[in-house]
Amino acid sequence: MSEYRLSASLEGHEDDVRGVVFPSPDLVISASRDATVRTWKLLSPSPPKYDCSISSHGSAFINAVAYISPSSTYQDGLIVSGGKDTIIEVRQPGKPPEENAERLLMGHAHNVCALDVSNDGGWIVSGSWDGSARIWSVGKWECEAVLEGHEGSVWGVLAYDKDTVITACADKLIRIFSPTGKLLKTLRGNKDVVRALCRVPKGHASRAEIASASNEGVIRLWQLNGRQVGELLGHESFIYSLASLPNGELMSSGEDRTVRIWKGMECIQTITHPAISVWGVAVCAENGDIVSGASDRIVRVFSRSSDRQAEPQVIQAFEDSVKSSSIPQQQVGDVNKEKLPGPEFLEQKSGTKEGQVVMIKQANGSVTAHQWSQGAQQWMNVGTVVDAVGSSGRKIHYLGMDYDYVFDVDIEDGKPALKLPYNLSQNPYEAATKFIEDNELPISYLDQVANFITTNTKGATLGQPSQPQQAAPAGSDPWGSESRYRPGDASSPSIPSAVSTSKPKVLPQTQYLSITTANLQTVRKKIEELNEQLIQEGSKDVALNPPQIESLRALIKHLEQSPAAASKSSPAIVNGLDLVFSIVTRWPVGQRLPGLDLLRLLAAASPSTAEYTSSSGDSIVEILESSGVFEDNDRSNNIMLAVRAFANLFVTEKGRNLADTKFESIHSLVKSSSLGTTNRNLTIAVTTLYINYAVLSTSASHSALPSSIDRGLALMEDLIGIISTAIDSEAIYRGLVATGTLLALGEEVQMAAKEVYDIEGALQKAKQRSQEPRISGVVADIKDLLV
Repeated sequence: MSEYRLSASLEGHEDDVRGVVFPSPDLVISASRDATVRTWKLLSPSPPKYDCSISSHGSAFINAVAYISPSSTYQDGLIVSGGKDTIIEVRQPGKPPEENAERLLMGHAHNVCALDVSNDGGWIVSGSWDGSARIWSVGKWECEAVLEGHEGSVWGVLAYDKDTVITACADKLIRIFSPTGKLLKTLRGNKDVVRALCRVPKGHASRAEIASASNEGVIRLWQLNGRQVGELLGHESFIYSLASLPNGELMSSGEDRTVRIWKGMECIQTITHPAISVWGVAVCAENGDIVSGASDRIVRVFSRSSDRQAEPQVIQAFEDSVKSSSIPQQQVGDVNKEKLPGPEFLEQKSGTKEGQVVMIKQANGSVTAHQWSQGAQQWMNVGTVVDAVGSSGRKIHYLGMDYDYVFDVDIEDGKPALKLPYNLSQNPYEAATKFIEDNELPISYLDQVANFITTNTKGATLGQPSQPQQAAPAGSDPWGSESRYRPGDASSPSIPSAVSTSKPKVLPQTQYLSITTANLQTVRKKIEELNEQLIQEGSKDVALNPPQIESLRALIKHLEQSPAAASKSSPAIVNGLDLVFSIVTRWPVGQRLPGLDLLRLLAAASPSTAEYTSSSGDSIVEILESSGVFEDNDRSNNIMLAVRAFANLFVTEKGRNLADTKFESIHSLVKSSSLGTTNRNLTIAVTTLYINYAVLSTSASHSALPSSIDRGLALMEDLIGIISTAIDSEAIYRGLVATGTLLALGEEVQMAAKEVYDIEGALQKAKQRSQEPRISGVVADIKDLLV
């Protein structure tokens, strides 16, 4: 049988492509960390050309996507997607993203990372970082069952048949359930996190019924009675995705940059990608073509049929991009350059199996990787190995991505540590620049941060003799139980050679927090895109006119400057506030999200936001209240951004004065709209706002005021509820910091916390739900305050 070759490269996503489905020969669907789901419709078959449309545009990473086949009710089928905002969206493919979804399925408390649909299209199964899987009925749109008992994130789900649902879990176990939620069997044998599942076609040489893939880089073949009947070996790192082909073969993809095709027990083709991770693969059941989604933001279609393959120059460009890609040395292990063969090896020796990789030392001293293609009977150049320390290849998971290192960076005492993620394949200066931009730090830190990365990924401690140093483990205590780098430290940018036994003081919190990370150009593009739709729909009375569009662009340009420059009042800010408030009050409610996003940035960027009043004299607080944003619980992301705007007011003095004056109104709006929410981002926004009110209430100017006690008691009630029920560790942590800070108000608040609100019971629940050291540390600090 001929090999798969590139059919089309589909470019448009602005971040990693995490999930793909291939429902029919003329439709590909992809989900990305850029918060979009996109449909790619085939316009012409030879050469293949596709038209891209955005089906859904959310506010956070979208990690999983599935498809419900057409029915009499939904003739174009339904797209199902889920991600970081915990909501599963069900949408008709032809509907524009600004229109309401068919249904929003809410119940998960954390990132939704896996989706599948039953063969008859009658139900959906979802998996989440909250440690559960859920069954949702199609049509009724209700949660019919919760599949419990997992002791980690549910990374993979499989709707095997009408009586069987299978889950893959971070606790290394595979569980078989009935659709009613009854646990039928547990499959043991994996030695690491289980990431993916798929059916094994009938007639497979192993007689297996399902396949699983794990962080070990092993595909295991199982029968449903729990017996393991085979292993497929070849991947060199994590395996993220599995699929079965209509001809009985299997397909897999992973962190080793490859898609692999398996016939029986052998790998028969390896397709290397010019990316670090190939996150997802899917197959078109009708014609056997396949699709992949990768970390280079590209969706790629491959075909065995020559009439569906790309033009020769397009295929050559893909192969050239693979050759020119960089491979982290960590990915290939320790390499002794002096003992590597030269280029002549490639002419003299053949490979022994598909996918075999050899390292070749080139005349210029570089090391290139070459992979054996059994079909072509030759070595294929798959990239250049970049300098980095060889290691086990194990990754640290942070914010939905896997990194070689995640460093803790303390800016100053009293503020939460910042996380600095880094992969060995990255340019240290690019990683340092992104870290500085994301956290709005002075650019003067750039060299220090970049040098820190360079030194600590070579095994040496800054300012000390070279010696091994481990990257901080995932979930490390962010308050100083490991060595840290502190940008701008007056003494030196070096890290002490010995771990300090002291830690920065956490409670009470003394600094105001803000939530200001954003991709401003993406916000601008979305506003302009929605504005054009309003014009086409005949809503010119609320749409922005050309001068206002120019004002929008001037505002974005102003906000992209350094924080100090952006904070200065200017015509761009003044004009921008008018148009932003127009968007958040006059546009259709389903299209206000990017306007609210801009508003929360303006709240932190300029005191003009706090000073703004409408023609009727309303401030930002009354304007948002009258807009109805806090009454629309179906749009929790709109509420979340409005709460972030309130939290960001504390960045400026005028903003703090406004938040102080309007406490009762803000507290009432936030409490009524967030009570019982499962949206982790909303809960984090609320706890951030409450931290800021706690800092204000315990400040020298407010701590002696009777009103601070009253506010402390009101906030304490809310916070005890949050830390008693929240699952997300960041929400728990921020809730604890706010609670501990309020206890500094004195005996009256402390007594109420113990005797009225049962703070000790809440602390116990928080520790049970999150074992992170930082949680345990702040719980201990709070208990000390209660003695």
